Amino acid sequence: MKNLKKPEVIISAVIALAIIAGAVLYFKTPQGNITAARPGGSLLHDEGPAPEITSPDGYINTGGKPITFGEFKGKKVVLVDIWTYSCINCQRTLPYIKAWYDKYSDQGLEIIGIHTPEFSFEKVQKNVEDAVERLGIKYPFVLDNEYGTWNAFGNQYWPRKYLIDVDGNIVYDHIGEGGYEDTEKAIQEALMDRDAKLGISPADVTATSSAPENPIDAEFSAIGSPETYFGSARNQYLANGKESASGIQSLILPANPELNGLYLGGNWDFFPEYAESSAGGKIVYKYDSKNVYFVASAKDPSRPVKIKVLVDGKEPGDMHGADIAPDGTGTISESRLYHLLGGENYGTHTVEIDVIDGTLDAFTFTFG
Repeated sequence: MKNLKKPEVIISAVIALAIIAGAVLYFKTPQGNITAARPGGSLLHDEGPAPEITSPDGYINTGGKPITFGEFKGKKVVLVDIWTYSCINCQRTLPYIKAWYDKYSDQGLEIIGIHTPEFSFEKVQKNVEDAVERLGIKYPFVLDNEYGTWNAFGNQYWPRKYLIDVDGNIVYDHIGEGGYEDTEKAIQEALMDRDAKLGISPADVTATSSAPENPIDAEFSAIGSPETYFGSARNQYLANGKESASGIQSLILPANPELNGLYLGGNWDFFPEYAESSAGGKIVYKYDSKNVYFVASAKDPSRPVKIKVLVDGKEPGDMHGADIAPDGTGTISESRLYHLLGGENYGTHTVEIDVIDGTLDAFTFTFG
C-alpha cells in the first residue's frame, strides 16, 4: 500500500517513493494493515456519503455497461476495492475478496474493483482484462486511469477497501493487506443492517468466517528488502550507476553486491518507469526474503524475452517461482508481475537475471 505519510504500525517498511500523476507522492508497503477506529464496539462507523465513481475510463465484467455506486443505494451493500493488477500486495488480498463475492453476492453484497494504475501499461484495458481473467475475478471493475475515483475518495494507498452501506454511506475502511476477519465481520454487520432496513430476516446472512483456497501468505516481519524500482523516476537503490538519470548507461557488476542494492550489468537505457536492456544485460540483487516478484514486460510483444534466473550462483531448483522453471529458464511476454523465486524459508540470497534473447523492460522487484 502507499501513503503520503506512513502510520506508526507500518513505519518499519521502508519503501520506494512513487511519483505518479502530477508529482503526487505515494508509498507502497508490503507490511501490515490499518483499519479505522471503531467506537462503541461496532465494526461500522459512519464516515458520511460515499463519493461517486468519477471519470471512468472503461468497465470490465459489466457487459460493457456503465456502473455506479448510486445504483445500489437502497438495495445493496458495496465493497469497493482500490487496487492495480501488477501489485503483489493487491494480489495477496484477492483470495479473500473472491471468497466474499462467492459467499455474499446473493445476500445483498456487490463488490466493485477500482483499478487505479501505477504504470502506464496498466492503463491498457486489454491488459487489465487479461489480468482479471488470469486471476479468476468475476465481480465488476472500473478503470480509473486518471485517478478520478481515487482522488474522490482522498485515497493514498494500494490496496484499500471501503464498505458502503445500503444508505450510501462509507461505514468501514481498511488499508493494505490483512484484517480479513474484521473486514468480513463488517460486511456481515452491514448486510444485517441492510436486511433490517429492507425488512429481510437477518438470519439470511452467513455469519461464519471464510477460509479461501490457496491464500498467498507473507510473513511481513521476515521481509528485509524494500520494493525496488528500475526506472529513473524512483531508482534510488541503483548501486552501480547514476540514479535518477534517464538515458543509456554502461554498467559493470561488482564482485560482492551489498544487501538491497540494485546492480545492473551491460548496457541499460533508463526511462522514468523502467530500465531496458537486450541480450547480454544482467541484473543482480542481494535480498532478504522468501519470494521474489518481478514486474516486467517485453519491449516487442511479438518477441518474448528469454531469461535465465540463478539464485546464489546456481539454478533455483526447488526455489523456483511459478513463472520460472527449476533450471532457471523463463519467458517474459505480457506486461505483468512475474514470480521468480520462492522456497520454504526466509533468508538472504542473491538473485541474478540474465537476458538471453529479446529486449526486456524491467519495472520493479517486490518481495514476500
